[in-house]
Amino acid sequence: MKDLAAQLVLRKQQHLYRSRTILDSPQGVEVTVEGRRYLSFCSNDYLGLANHPEVVAAFHKGLDEWGAGSGAAHLVSGHSRVHHELEQQLADFTQRPRALLFSTGYMANLGVMAALLGHGDRVLGDRTNHASLLDAARLSGARLLRYRHADVADLSGRLDAATAGECLVATDGVFSMDGDVAPLAEIAALCAQHQAWCMVDDAHGLGVLGPGGRGSLHAAGLTHEQVPVLMGTLGKAFGTFGAFVAGSDALIETLIQQARTYIYTTATPAALASATLAALQRVRADDWRRAQLVTLVQQFRRGAAQLGLRLLASETPIQPLLVVDAEAALRMSAALREQGILVTAIRPPTVPAGSARLRITLSATHTEQQVEHLLGALEKVFATQNTEPEIR
Repeated sequence: MKDLAAQLVLRKQQHLYRSRTILDSPQGVEVTVEGRRYLSFCSNDYLGLANHPEVVAAFHKGLDEWGAGSGAAHLVSGHSRVHHELEQQLADFTQRPRALLFSTGYMANLGVMAALLGHGDRVLGDRTNHASLLDAARLSGARLLRYRHADVADLSGRLDAATAGECLVATDGVFSMDGDVAPLAEIAALCAQHQAWCMVDDAHGLGVLGPGGRGSLHAAGLTHEQVPVLMGTLGKAFGTFGAFVAGSDALIETLIQQARTYIYTTATPAALASATLAALQRVRADDWRRAQLVTLVQQFRRGAAQLGLRLLASETPIQPLLVVDAEAALRMSAALREQGILVTAIRPPTVPAGSARLRITLSATHTEQQVEHLLGALEKVFATQNTEPEIR
């Protein structure tokens, strides 16, 4: 039997130990932790909807109308009228025939791959895909082959070498730790050429990118025929919780019949669906939120360049500041916290060894003054840490 306590000690010594921050306030650009107010740059609440008054009010109203729990799985008696309406609205938003709600993005990815693939099939995945896509491929029974990050030539070669059986190419739309966008048009073209499924996890693109916030696929001008499987989450730009898969009628019906992570779990509360419908209205209507994000990203990147900070190439709200060393990343995160700023240190195994970073995320409800404050704090941190950052 493993000595778990010893393994935990080793993890701490390697500066890889994870700890939770306990909030004493609602989610927002300013949060309270242990009685102290902090400016937060580590949330995925990109549009600032997690505590939006209309979303909160819709949640309260949903509780009054539908109660606290759904009581059963969707296929038993847990699928309410408001769940159904949300699926229809999400299908309309993504301009796809149908959508299907899942409890989490992790469960959605597992459900899709297990329903579509099996032994003898293959999954080709980007090396920096989200962990849920990697686990989904492994659990499906298919063979997982990982191509170099955003490398279309490497993917093409692997597709050329693929043998008989179903083949599915899976990629993040926006990569959660790097913030860059996948070369989706080229990937979709390769999938069409090789008659492979194309699946995009757009957890960090929906609500943020593309016309009306419809995501990275719409930003790339791709239709549901070109990318048959779209997975989106509701706990990031939408500010609530859950996930969905959008695609053809045949795809959604197949998932209803065969996706075990859909069939064998309790439906999320109907009140949550009510809140998400209100959030979706704001996503559709509030173009100013996306415009504000663009402004803040440009401001931050200009300021970081002037300071010589080593940012990865990202034009999305995810702005990774490469530190390399896990211990240094932890130290810098702690130094920022002393200045009243929350920024998470990301370390292996979430990212490859030697690429530890500060994952800075921006929200539409941040102000330009708050971004300037962050830049000033980063300047102080790098000065006191005796580092010599370089522009990347």
